[in-house]
Amino acid sequence: MEHKLEHKLYENRWHILPVILLGPLMATLDSSIVNVALPDMAQRLSVGINTIQWVVTSYLIAISALVLIFGRIADIIGKAVVFQYGFVIFSLGSLLCGLSKTIEFLIISRIIQAVGASMIMSSNQGLIAVIFPADERGRALGLSATTVAIGTMLGPPLGGIMVEIFNWESIFLINIPIGIVAFFLGRKMLPKEEKKENTGGFDLKGAILFMAFVVSLFWAMLSGEKLGWENKYIIVSFIIAFASFVAFYFVERKEKNPMLDFSMFHNKLFNVSIFCAFVSFLVIFCYNIIHPFYLQYIMNISPARAGILMMVFPISAGIIAPISGYISDKLGSEIITFFGLLITTIGLVLLGFLNTNSTYMDIVTRIAILGFGNGLFQSPNNAIVMSLVPKNKLGITGSINALVRNMGMVFGIAFSVTLLYNRMSHLIGYSVVSFIPGRPDVFIYAMKFVYLSAASICIIGIILTLLRIMEKRRRELLIR
Repeated sequence: MEHKLEHKLYENRWHILPVILLGPLMATLDSSIVNVALPDMAQRLSVGINTIQWVVTSYLIAISALVLIFGRIADIIGKAVVFQYGFVIFSLGSLLCGLSKTIEFLIISRIIQAVGASMIMSSNQGLIAVIFPADERGRALGLSATTVAIGTMLGPPLGGIMVEIFNWESIFLINIPIGIVAFFLGRKMLPKEEKKENTGGFDLKGAILFMAFVVSLFWAMLSGEKLGWENKYIIVSFIIAFASFVAFYFVERKEKNPMLDFSMFHNKLFNVSIFCAFVSFLVIFCYNIIHPFYLQYIMNISPARAGILMMVFPISAGIIAPISGYISDKLGSEIITFFGLLITTIGLVLLGFLNTNSTYMDIVTRIAILGFGNGLFQSPNNAIVMSLVPKNKLGITGSINALVRNMGMVFGIAFSVTLLYNRMSHLIGYSVVSFIPGRPDVFIYAMKFVYLSAASICIIGIILTLLRIMEKRRRELLIR
């Protein structure tokens, strides 16, 4: 029976994939489309920049707190069910966002939207791993990575057009028809007979402790630069995060059916792949945060033109991602991840040497190299992670991937901003928390330091990947 079910899923896999890809497309499109509308939202809701940023950060924190929990639920009740109803809740949250008249209601609506997004993110990679055989999984995950790149790429220009022609509410309302179509397509095409393993009950204590850990850690990371890293609330929040994680670890070790089985981390290959995924998103978000300021403040490029230049990254990543997945299916994933990280490092180093005399060609070429390296890395690394766990843990593993992605984003934001202002303050001789007019040299110096530091972090991932490849070759030689 199980063999017949798998054969049926494999047979329809390429027809099911577009439905699954609507999930990451919707989630990434909504994430990137919002940033463009923040100034208009702030003006119309009569709030400042610091307050309106919670429209973005509340969404990010809520997804991070819930994605692992829904991954566990997906393994218990079925990944297809969680995935489908994620669209319903996401669409409901989008409707409420579009109807918001106050910042408080908008933030609550964004959290509801994040619940749906975390359901979608926690199950889409697991579904791909279920319906695709191992020799095609890299290609499918590569197309998923391309979809993420397309969603990221389309967000800023589409958001700008919609805000200009209609209003900021329209960027949320556009999700509703997409969500409804995705739900009904899912009901029709996703596997209804998905085999669920005997995974036991739900770990409520672990879920509560994990949410406390993520919310307190991410709030501190995202608020530290504004309030000051020595602020008592930031310090207390870090202490709560540490205590919650320690308690979570010991609860999970004793729990019969843990939300997160820490034995998964006994596999060195799994750990290295997860760490490298974290590094890749950390360094990319260093670029995402720093580069718009370089383009607009140093090069005096208009916001619209800067957005077009930054689209080079998702375009180059999106083009190479499915090719990378296809090659990894044929040659093996590890060597491709090595070259992906290597090219990413080269791109970061080259970006670090941009200055006031750089041409458009200099900028575009270096962004393209960075995007090429990231696109080369993501698909095979995801394939490695998903291939190292049993089928009854595919949901939670996809969630770990999504959580690591979000953690990389948050740490990248906090790391790059803190280091940038620290180096600017060091060079100028007093505390700096913004761009200094008339002193582009101060920003250029600090930007170079951030990019080279990010490249150094990336090199750690390269070394670990290389050691992993050498160890695998050594074992193969011993077997022969």
